[in-house]
This record gives sequence, structure tokens and C-alpha cells, in this order.
Amino acid sequence: MKVKLIACFVAGLVLAAGAQAQTRKTQQENLDRYERYAGDPIDEFNFWTMYKWSLVGSEKVVVWPNINEAYLVTVEKPCPGLEWARGISVTSQQTHTVSRKFDFVKFGKGQCQIKEIRPIDYKRMMKDGPQPRGN
Repeated sequence: MKVKLIACFVAGLVLAAGAQAQTRKTQQENLDRYERYAGDPIDEFNFWTMYKWSLVGSEKVVVWPNINEAYLVTVEKPCPGLEWARGISVTSQQTHTVSRKFDFVKFGKGQCQIKEIRPIDYKRMMKDGPQPRGN
């Protein structure tokens, strides 16, 4: 009985490690795609509400303030916990503006200073269609 319990535990760890590796691989593939459409860094962007967000690395998230506008946001290192966040928010110290100088990505009990903001040409990315498999 004890051997079965240990075998199940080890199998669970192996599956969890595989899922984490796949998640990181997927995040890297998504980051590579977003970076191809990302422009030069900017200091700030208008922000009224968050339409959606996506984690694309341990210090990078993509934030959509609306359906057709996206920004690749990089936070200062280290940012422990962001990688496991189930939800995030972005501060706006200036009225309806997110700034790399004054604002943070917040999650759970943590927050990390924004280091860089790059606009993504999201409309062009969607027009170009999904990334071909194997690239």
C-alpha cells in the first residue's frame, strides 16, 4: 500500500513538472509572437479598465485596455509570485494613465514596478492570422 502511495505521488510530480514546462514553453512562444509586433518602448498609455491580460514570462504580461489595443509590460526583477498569479491589476497613479515611472502590476499580495511598456500592433497581428505551427 505504501509503495502505491509513493508511486502515485511521484507520478503526480512528473505530471506537474511536465505541465509547468509546457506552460513555460507556451508562454515563450506567445512572447516571441507578441515581441514581433511590439513597437519601441513608451512611457505611458491611457487606461480606463482592463479588458484582459496574459502572462508571457516571469516578468512579462500583455495587457489589453480594450479589445483592439495591447501592451507588452515588463516589470522590474525580481518579481516573485507573478508567474503564478491567477489575476492581476495595473495601478494608475495618474488619472487614467499607466506609467512606467509611477505604476505597478499587482497580484495577490505582491506588486512589481513597471520597467518597460511596448505597444503591440494587435490589429496587424490579428490580421496576419495565427502563427503557423512549427515556427
